[in-house]
Amino acid sequence: MKNSKLSRRTFLKAPVAAVAAGAPAILSAQAPSDTVRVAFVGTGNRGSYLLKHMLKVAGVKVVAVCDILPDRAERAADAIAQAGGSAKTYADFRKMLDEQKDIDAVVLATPDWTHKDLDIAILEVGKHLYAEKPLALTPEDCRMVVSAAKQAKGIFQAGFQLRHDPNRSAAERFIHSGGIGKVLMCHGMRHGGDLPRNIPWYFDKTKDGDIMVDQGIHILDLFTWAIGEHPLRAMASGGTNLFIDDPPGRTVMDNYSVIFEYPNGVRVNFSHHYFDPPGFSGDQERVFGSLGSVDLVKATWQPRESREPVKLEAPDAGQDSTYLSLAAFVDNIRRKNRKPLNDADSALVSTLQVMMGTRALYEKRIVTWEEVAG
Repeated sequence: MKNSKLSRRTFLKAPVAAVAAGAPAILSAQAPSDTVRVAFVGTGNRGSYLLKHMLKVAGVKVVAVCDILPDRAERAADAIAQAGGSAKTYADFRKMLDEQKDIDAVVLATPDWTHKDLDIAILEVGKHLYAEKPLALTPEDCRMVVSAAKQAKGIFQAGFQLRHDPNRSAAERFIHSGGIGKVLMCHGMRHGGDLPRNIPWYFDKTKDGDIMVDQGIHILDLFTWAIGEHPLRAMASGGTNLFIDDPPGRTVMDNYSVIFEYPNGVRVNFSHHYFDPPGFSGDQERVFGSLGSVDLVKATWQPRESREPVKLEAPDAGQDSTYLSLAAFVDNIRRKNRKPLNDADSALVSTLQVMMGTRALYEKRIVTWEEVAG
């Protein structure tokens, strides 16, 4: 990655095609030629949500679940049984993969600090892998995951499910087609309540990389996708203003603001905090161009000289982005290694971006891309 440059054409060419081709409506309209046998590793909060949606994907059989907490694995197996299937439960994912050789694909949703080791181990045995973000918690470990993904026999798809959200993907298609002209700036915010207290590792920055890496990464990934290049430098400020030592031992922030500078003077301005009253601000994702601006969340665009927003056509509007992301993963498997929309390369850029921003925040200085890209 040293001194790497991603041209706008190279960065956008595959993703645009993938958005257009990856709609789950195609999946549901086709009789699957064969069953995709899937295992889940990590069936806690996120893993259970992924499982709920994977059980809706046509032609998928969830055959195994693994979690170090037996009650979570059993709950997952019960959910599969209620959907008409059956799955073996495991506490050791290596034993699961050794015993059930016919597993085609794995969905990994374990805590962030475990991702690197588990991603690589699963890829090395030849399984297709849907891996929750982030890739890892250091740039070096991220590059190790990407290297393993490139050498693997199976498909690697990262859990940036918002790329598959109908509104956001429609807005991105419009941007990539030149609808707003030259991209000038992105502005976003993620304002809400604090992290759930029943997941202790969320509050330990050594285990989740802090909140830009674990949470803010989703919206920042969308902005980098819209711009089509990696950022050049980052500056940031933040800390903990409200939830000081709450819960006890907390080391993650409850607020920050970050600015990323990209080639040609394009900038991203992003605000993220956890003390927003319910329904007061929420999420905002807007991309401004020379001809007008797009709201990613609403899938609307507004010409620069107009006061009236225009609704963009969004196929599959109302469908859950996680379901669509998983459906695209299965479709990619059936199509024999088609490039995922959210593959290892794009995941690397977006993960290094938030690491750059977090370092700028911690060290109170401008941090450059070269410092994280290696």
